[in-house]
Amino acid sequence: MGRLLDSFQTKASASYRLLGLHDTTMGAETFDADADRTKWLLPGPGLVYLQTPPEVITVAIRLESWTTAPPPPPGPWAGQEEVEVALPEGELQLQALDAGPWKVPLVLPSPGTYRMRWQWVFNPDIGRTFTSPLEDCFDVLNNPGGHAADLKGQDQFCLVQIWRIATA
Repeated sequence: MGRLLDSFQTKASASYRLLGLHDTTMGAETFDADADRTKWLLPGPGLVYLQTPPEVITVAIRLESWTTAPPPPPGPWAGQEEVEVALPEGELQLQALDAGPWKVPLVLPSPGTYRMRWQWVFNPDIGRTFTSPLEDCFDVLNNPGGHAADLKGQDQFCLVQIWRIATA
């Protein structure tokens, strides 16, 4: 079982229905042009973007660095996806398209290839429904509730668990 190395919590804006997590060596790059927009996570070299519902403006986010794959987090979640990302510097920054990047003081063991598990919920107390941001999907999203302490009044809460993986 993995061991938690470090964690960091912050708030961010989801501009243009995207919130990015980048290696600090990445500049203005974006996710791959052929990324599958029917998935929530859009990966690219040294980065991943989360697609957010158009109703989401503010996101509470908790990043966790683990030694190996962590156990699934408790509680119900509206969604979950995993992606593999190469982090050549091993240092992270968050990216909102209209605000630019800001460095995240999360300790990762070293540069390399990482697995990221993203989980999210939406705030049921803001009085609106959330619709899917996925391409060609206009569904109203299931929101199981819970995580009120993590939401802290924001529209969405994301838990991102990150662990280094061995490459062949």
